[in-house]
Amino acid sequence: MTSTSELPWVEPGAFEVADDVWRVPLPLPNDGLRAVNVYVVVTPDGLVCVDGGWAIPESRDLFVKALGTMGHDLVDVRRFLVTHVHRDHYTQAVSVRQETGAHVGLGRGEKPTLDLLQDGDRHGMSAQVDGLEACGAPELAATIRQWIGMARPQSAHWESPDTWLGPGPVDLGPRTLEAVETPGHTRGHLVFYDNAGGLLFAGDHVLPTITPSIGFEPVPMDNPLGAFLDSLRVVRERPDARLLPAHGPVTDSAHARVDELLAHHDKRLDQTLAAVLGGARTAHEAGGILRWTRREHQLVDLDPFNAMLAVFETAAHLDLLVAQGRLTVTDQNNIRVYAP
Repeated sequence: MTSTSELPWVEPGAFEVADDVWRVPLPLPNDGLRAVNVYVVVTPDGLVCVDGGWAIPESRDLFVKALGTMGHDLVDVRRFLVTHVHRDHYTQAVSVRQETGAHVGLGRGEKPTLDLLQDGDRHGMSAQVDGLEACGAPELAATIRQWIGMARPQSAHWESPDTWLGPGPVDLGPRTLEAVETPGHTRGHLVFYDNAGGLLFAGDHVLPTITPSIGFEPVPMDNPLGAFLDSLRVVRERPDARLLPAHGPVTDSAHARVDELLAHHDKRLDQTLAAVLGGARTAHEAGGILRWTRREHQLVDLDPFNAMLAVFETAAHLDLLVAQGRLTVTDQNNIRVYAP
Protein backbone atom coordinates (compact mmCIF):
# COMPACT_ATOMS: atom_id res chain seq x y z
CA MET A 1 0.00 0.00 0.00
CA THR A 2 1.43 3.35 -1.09
CA SER A 3 -0.02 6.69 -0.03
CA THR A 4 2.38 8.96 -1.86
CA SER A 5 4.97 8.39 -4.54
CA GLU A 6 7.66 10.15 -6.48
CA LEU A 7 7.60 7.36 -9.05
CA PRO A 8 6.28 8.03 -12.57
CA TRP A 9 2.48 8.19 -12.62
CA VAL A 10 2.26 4.98 -14.69
CA GLU A 11 3.97 2.90 -11.98
CA PRO A 12 1.58 0.08 -10.91
CA GLY A 13 0.13 0.16 -7.44
CA ALA A 14 -2.48 1.86 -5.27
CA PHE A 15 -1.80 5.48 -4.33
CA GLU A 16 -3.94 7.39 -1.84
CA VAL A 17 -4.76 10.84 -3.25
CA ALA A 18 -7.34 11.88 -0.65
CA ASP A 19 -9.06 10.33 2.34
CA ASP A 20 -10.53 7.01 1.12
CA VAL A 21 -9.69 7.80 -2.53
CA TRP A 22 -7.00 5.77 -4.30
CA ARG A 23 -5.45 6.11 -7.73
CA VAL A 24 -4.75 2.78 -9.49
CA PRO A 25 -2.90 3.16 -12.84
CA LEU A 26 -3.62 0.28 -15.21
CA PRO A 27 -1.76 -0.59 -18.43
CA LEU A 28 -2.88 0.10 -21.99
CA PRO A 29 -1.79 -2.18 -24.85
CA ASN A 30 0.08 -0.53 -27.72
CA ASP A 31 -1.03 2.91 -26.62
CA GLY A 32 1.12 6.01 -26.34
CA LEU A 33 -0.81 7.04 -23.23
CA ARG A 34 0.72 4.00 -21.44
CA ALA A 35 -1.79 3.83 -18.59
CA VAL A 36 -5.22 4.90 -17.40
CA ASN A 37 -5.98 5.96 -13.84
CA VAL A 38 -8.86 4.17 -12.16
CA TYR A 39 -9.92 5.94 -8.96
CA VAL A 40 -11.17 3.70 -6.17
CA VAL A 41 -13.43 5.30 -3.56
CA VAL A 42 -13.84 3.41 -0.29
CA THR A 43 -17.39 3.54 1.10
CA PRO A 44 -19.12 1.65 3.92
CA ASP A 45 -20.96 -0.42 1.31
CA GLY A 46 -17.89 -1.38 -0.71
CA LEU A 47 -15.69 0.13 -3.39
CA VAL A 48 -16.83 2.56 -6.09
CA CYS A 49 -14.53 3.04 -9.09
CA VAL A 50 -14.44 6.05 -11.35
CA ASP A 51 -13.57 4.42 -14.70
CA GLY A 52 -12.68 0.79 -15.20
CA GLY A 53 -9.66 0.33 -17.43
CA TRP A 54 -9.14 -1.72 -20.60
CA ALA A 55 -10.34 -5.34 -20.51
CA ILE A 56 -7.05 -7.17 -20.97
CA PRO A 57 -5.60 -9.86 -18.67
CA GLU A 58 -2.64 -7.74 -17.56
CA SER A 59 -4.95 -4.93 -16.49
CA ARG A 60 -7.22 -7.25 -14.52
CA ASP A 61 -4.26 -8.85 -12.76
CA LEU A 62 -2.75 -5.51 -11.73
CA PHE A 63 -6.15 -4.21 -10.66
CA VAL A 64 -6.68 -7.22 -8.36
CA LYS A 65 -3.15 -6.86 -7.00
CA ALA A 66 -3.64 -3.15 -6.27
CA LEU A 67 -6.94 -3.82 -4.52
CA GLY A 68 -5.17 -6.45 -2.44
CA THR A 69 -2.65 -3.90 -1.17
CA MET A 70 -5.67 -1.86 0.01
CA GLY A 71 -7.05 -4.87 1.87
CA HIS A 72 -9.78 -5.55 -0.70
CA ASP A 73 -10.63 -7.91 -3.52
CA LEU A 74 -12.46 -7.66 -6.82
CA VAL A 75 -15.75 -8.73 -5.25
CA ASP A 76 -15.60 -5.62 -3.05
CA VAL A 77 -16.08 -3.41 -6.13
CA ARG A 78 -19.79 -2.70 -6.10
CA ARG A 79 -20.05 0.09 -8.66
CA PHE A 80 -18.32 1.73 -11.62
CA LEU A 81 -18.96 5.34 -12.63
CA VAL A 82 -17.51 5.54 -16.14
CA THR A 83 -16.61 8.96 -17.51
CA HIS A 84 -16.99 7.94 -21.16
CA VAL A 85 -17.34 5.01 -23.50
CA HIS A 86 -13.77 4.63 -24.79
CA ARG A 87 -12.42 1.13 -24.34
CA ASP A 88 -9.71 2.11 -21.84
CA HIS A 89 -12.41 3.43 -19.51
CA TYR A 90 -15.43 1.21 -20.14
CA THR A 91 -14.56 -2.33 -21.17
CA GLN A 92 -13.01 -3.61 -17.93
CA ALA A 93 -15.97 -2.28 -15.97
CA VAL A 94 -18.16 -4.50 -18.16
CA SER A 95 -15.89 -7.52 -17.77
CA VAL A 96 -15.80 -7.14 -13.97
CA ARG A 97 -19.59 -6.90 -13.96
CA GLN A 98 -19.76 -10.17 -15.87
CA GLU A 99 -17.60 -11.75 -13.18
CA THR A 100 -18.96 -10.22 -9.96
CA GLY A 101 -22.22 -8.44 -10.74
CA ALA A 102 -20.86 -4.93 -10.09
CA HIS A 103 -23.13 -2.08 -11.21
CA VAL A 104 -22.00 0.03 -14.20
CA GLY A 105 -23.11 3.60 -14.90
CA LEU A 106 -22.33 5.56 -18.08
CA GLY A 107 -23.32 9.00 -19.38
CA ARG A 108 -26.61 9.02 -21.27
CA GLY A 109 -25.03 10.87 -24.18
CA GLU A 110 -22.93 7.79 -25.02
CA LYS A 111 -25.94 5.68 -26.06
CA PRO A 112 -25.72 6.39 -29.83
CA THR A 113 -22.06 5.34 -29.83
CA LEU A 114 -22.73 2.21 -27.77
CA ASP A 115 -25.66 1.27 -30.03
CA LEU A 116 -23.29 1.40 -33.00
CA LEU A 117 -20.61 -0.61 -31.21
CA GLN A 118 -23.23 -3.27 -30.47
CA ASP A 119 -24.19 -3.50 -34.17
CA GLY A 120 -22.53 -6.65 -35.46
CA ASP A 121 -22.98 -5.56 -39.07
CA ARG A 122 -20.77 -2.48 -38.80
CA HIS A 123 -17.33 -1.84 -37.40
CA GLY A 124 -17.27 0.93 -34.82
CA MET A 125 -14.79 2.90 -36.92
CA SER A 126 -16.78 2.78 -40.17
CA ALA A 127 -18.02 6.32 -39.67
CA GLN A 128 -14.48 7.55 -39.05
CA VAL A 129 -13.32 6.09 -42.35
CA ASP A 130 -16.16 7.82 -44.18
CA GLY A 131 -15.26 10.99 -42.32
CA LEU A 132 -11.65 10.81 -43.51
CA GLU A 133 -12.85 10.81 -47.09
CA ALA A 134 -14.95 13.91 -46.40
CA CYS A 135 -11.80 15.48 -44.93
CA GLY A 136 -10.00 14.98 -48.25
CA ALA A 137 -7.86 12.04 -47.06
CA PRO A 138 -8.87 9.07 -49.30
CA GLU A 139 -5.51 7.31 -49.11
CA LEU A 140 -5.47 7.45 -45.32
CA ALA A 141 -9.10 6.25 -45.32
CA ALA A 142 -8.12 3.27 -47.47
CA THR A 143 -5.29 2.38 -45.08
CA ILE A 144 -7.58 2.52 -42.06
CA ARG A 145 -10.31 0.58 -43.90
CA GLN A 146 -7.85 -2.22 -44.61
CA TRP A 147 -6.70 -2.19 -41.00
CA ILE A 148 -10.17 -2.42 -39.44
CA GLY A 149 -11.16 -5.06 -41.97
CA MET A 150 -8.86 -7.46 -40.18
CA ALA A 151 -10.54 -7.05 -36.77
CA ARG A 152 -14.06 -6.93 -35.43
CA PRO A 153 -15.22 -5.39 -32.17
CA GLN A 154 -15.65 -7.79 -29.26
CA SER A 155 -19.34 -7.34 -28.60
CA ALA A 156 -19.10 -8.70 -25.04
CA HIS A 157 -17.07 -5.61 -24.12
CA TRP A 158 -19.80 -3.25 -25.30
CA GLU A 159 -22.79 -4.39 -23.29
CA SER A 160 -25.10 -1.61 -22.13
CA PRO A 161 -24.62 -0.11 -18.66
CA ASP A 162 -26.98 -0.80 -15.79
CA THR A 163 -27.71 2.93 -15.51
CA TRP A 164 -27.59 5.78 -18.02
CA LEU A 165 -26.31 8.69 -15.96
CA GLY A 166 -27.43 12.28 -16.31
CA PRO A 167 -26.27 15.38 -14.44
CA GLY A 168 -26.85 15.45 -10.72
CA PRO A 169 -25.85 13.91 -7.40
CA VAL A 170 -24.49 10.39 -7.04
CA ASP A 171 -24.92 9.18 -3.47
CA LEU A 172 -21.96 7.17 -2.15
CA GLY A 173 -23.03 7.16 1.51
CA PRO A 174 -20.92 9.65 3.46
CA ARG A 175 -19.60 11.07 0.16
CA THR A 176 -21.68 12.58 -2.63
CA LEU A 177 -20.33 13.05 -6.14
CA GLU A 178 -21.93 15.39 -8.64
CA ALA A 179 -22.06 14.21 -12.24
CA VAL A 180 -21.55 17.07 -14.71
CA GLU A 181 -21.99 16.63 -18.47
CA THR A 182 -18.87 17.74 -20.35
CA PRO A 183 -19.31 16.81 -24.05
CA GLY A 184 -16.44 17.32 -26.46
CA HIS A 185 -13.93 14.49 -26.16
CA THR A 186 -17.00 12.27 -26.55
CA ARG A 187 -20.61 13.29 -26.84
CA GLY A 188 -21.58 11.81 -23.46
CA HIS A 189 -18.49 12.53 -21.37
CA LEU A 190 -19.06 13.10 -17.66
CA VAL A 191 -16.87 14.45 -14.89
CA PHE A 192 -17.59 13.82 -11.22
CA TYR A 193 -17.13 16.48 -8.56
CA ASP A 194 -16.57 15.78 -4.91
CA ASN A 195 -17.62 19.27 -3.88
CA ALA A 196 -17.05 18.76 -0.17
CA GLY A 197 -13.63 17.20 -0.70
CA GLY A 198 -12.51 19.63 -3.41
CA LEU A 199 -11.84 16.86 -5.95
CA LEU A 200 -12.54 16.64 -9.68
CA PHE A 201 -12.60 13.18 -11.24
CA ALA A 202 -11.95 14.55 -14.71
CA GLY A 203 -11.76 11.52 -17.00
CA ASP A 204 -10.27 12.68 -20.30
CA HIS A 205 -11.90 16.11 -20.19
CA VAL A 206 -9.02 17.85 -18.41
CA LEU A 207 -5.62 16.14 -18.75
CA PRO A 208 -2.51 17.64 -17.13
CA THR A 209 0.09 17.14 -19.86
CA ILE A 210 -1.76 16.48 -23.13
CA THR A 211 -4.87 17.70 -24.92
CA PRO A 212 -7.64 15.12 -25.38
CA SER A 213 -8.59 14.14 -28.91
CA ILE A 214 -11.55 16.00 -30.37
CA GLY A 215 -13.80 14.91 -33.22
CA PHE A 216 -12.92 11.20 -33.19
CA GLU A 217 -16.16 9.31 -32.54
CA PRO A 218 -18.14 6.51 -34.20
CA VAL A 219 -21.21 8.78 -34.13
CA PRO A 220 -19.90 12.30 -34.80
CA MET A 221 -21.41 15.27 -33.01
CA ASP A 222 -21.85 18.73 -34.48
CA ASN A 223 -19.07 21.17 -33.61
CA PRO A 224 -17.28 18.96 -31.05
CA LEU A 225 -14.56 21.52 -30.36
CA GLY A 226 -17.14 24.17 -29.57
CA ALA A 227 -18.78 21.73 -27.14
CA PHE A 228 -15.42 20.89 -25.59
CA LEU A 229 -14.46 24.53 -25.04
CA ASP A 230 -17.89 25.29 -23.56
CA SER A 231 -17.42 22.31 -21.23
CA LEU A 232 -14.02 23.60 -20.16
CA ARG A 233 -15.65 26.91 -19.30
CA VAL A 234 -18.22 25.05 -17.19
CA VAL A 235 -15.34 23.61 -15.16
CA ARG A 236 -13.66 27.02 -14.97
CA GLU A 237 -16.80 28.66 -13.60
CA ARG A 238 -17.03 26.20 -10.71
CA PRO A 239 -14.86 26.39 -7.55
CA ASP A 240 -11.35 25.13 -8.19
CA ALA A 241 -10.61 21.53 -7.27
CA ARG A 242 -7.75 19.07 -7.17
CA LEU A 243 -7.44 17.51 -10.62
CA LEU A 244 -7.74 13.71 -10.73
CA PRO A 245 -7.19 12.95 -14.44
CA ALA A 246 -7.54 9.67 -16.29
CA HIS A 247 -4.07 10.01 -17.82
CA GLY A 248 -1.20 11.73 -16.04
CA PRO A 249 -0.36 12.74 -12.47
CA VAL A 250 -2.74 14.31 -9.99
CA THR A 251 -2.32 18.09 -9.81
CA ASP A 252 -3.56 20.71 -7.37
CA SER A 253 -5.62 22.99 -9.64
CA ALA A 254 -8.11 22.07 -12.35
CA HIS A 255 -8.49 25.78 -13.14
CA ALA A 256 -4.81 26.20 -13.98
CA ARG A 257 -4.93 23.42 -16.55
CA VAL A 258 -8.24 24.59 -18.01
CA ASP A 259 -6.69 28.01 -18.61
CA GLU A 260 -3.79 26.34 -20.46
CA LEU A 261 -6.15 24.25 -22.60
CA LEU A 262 -8.28 27.26 -23.55
CA ALA A 263 -5.17 29.21 -24.52
CA HIS A 264 -3.84 26.26 -26.53
CA HIS A 265 -7.00 25.98 -28.59
CA ASP A 266 -7.18 29.74 -29.18
CA LYS A 267 -3.68 29.52 -30.62
CA ARG A 268 -4.56 26.41 -32.62
CA LEU A 269 -7.60 28.10 -34.11
CA ASP A 270 -5.40 30.96 -35.32
CA GLN A 271 -2.89 28.50 -36.79
CA THR A 272 -5.66 26.57 -38.55
CA LEU A 273 -7.13 29.78 -39.97
CA ALA A 274 -3.67 30.75 -41.23
CA ALA A 275 -3.37 27.39 -42.98
CA VAL A 276 -6.56 28.08 -44.95
CA LEU A 277 -5.50 31.65 -45.69
CA GLY A 278 -2.29 30.12 -47.00
CA GLY A 279 -4.13 27.90 -49.46
CA ALA A 280 -5.27 24.75 -47.61
CA ARG A 281 -8.78 23.72 -48.69
CA THR A 282 -9.50 20.56 -46.71
CA ALA A 283 -8.88 19.27 -43.19
CA HIS A 284 -6.21 16.95 -44.60
CA GLU A 285 -4.40 19.78 -46.35
CA ALA A 286 -4.59 22.05 -43.31
CA GLY A 287 -3.41 19.22 -41.06
CA GLY A 288 -0.42 18.82 -43.35
CA ILE A 289 0.60 22.41 -42.68
CA LEU A 290 0.15 22.25 -38.89
CA ARG A 291 2.66 20.59 -36.56
CA TRP A 292 1.80 17.76 -34.19
CA THR A 293 2.83 16.69 -30.68
CA ARG A 294 5.44 18.44 -28.59
CA ARG A 295 8.05 17.28 -31.06
CA GLU A 296 6.45 19.35 -33.85
CA HIS A 297 6.00 16.37 -36.18
CA GLN A 298 4.58 16.77 -39.64
CA LEU A 299 1.41 14.88 -40.51
CA VAL A 300 3.30 12.53 -42.82
CA ASP A 301 5.55 11.52 -39.89
CA LEU A 302 2.62 10.15 -37.87
CA ASP A 303 1.47 6.53 -37.94
CA PRO A 304 -1.93 6.02 -39.66
CA PHE A 305 -3.97 5.98 -36.45
CA ASN A 306 -2.46 9.19 -35.07
CA ALA A 307 -2.65 10.78 -38.51
CA MET A 308 -6.37 10.03 -38.47
CA LEU A 309 -6.69 11.68 -35.04
CA ALA A 310 -4.80 14.71 -36.35
CA VAL A 311 -7.05 15.08 -39.39
CA PHE A 312 -10.19 14.91 -37.28
CA GLU A 313 -8.70 17.36 -34.79
CA THR A 314 -8.04 19.76 -37.67
CA ALA A 315 -11.57 19.30 -38.96
CA ALA A 316 -12.93 20.15 -35.51
CA HIS A 317 -10.98 23.42 -35.49
CA LEU A 318 -12.10 24.24 -39.03
CA ASP A 319 -15.74 23.61 -38.17
CA LEU A 320 -15.52 25.88 -35.13
CA LEU A 321 -14.00 28.59 -37.32
CA VAL A 322 -17.01 28.17 -39.61
CA ALA A 323 -19.38 28.42 -36.62
CA GLN A 324 -17.57 31.60 -35.58
CA GLY A 325 -18.03 33.09 -39.06
CA ARG A 326 -14.29 33.19 -39.74
CA LEU A 327 -14.45 30.60 -42.56
CA THR A 328 -17.01 29.15 -44.94
CA VAL A 329 -17.45 25.52 -45.96
CA THR A 330 -19.03 23.89 -49.00
CA ASP A 331 -19.56 20.28 -50.05
CA GLN A 332 -17.72 19.54 -53.28
CA ASN A 333 -18.03 15.94 -54.48
CA ASN A 334 -18.61 14.79 -50.88
CA ILE A 335 -15.48 16.61 -49.64
CA ARG A 336 -15.74 19.49 -47.20
CA VAL A 337 -13.91 22.45 -48.69
CA TYR A 338 -13.09 25.49 -46.57
CA ALA A 339 -12.46 29.07 -47.67
CA PRO A 340 -12.04 32.53 -46.08
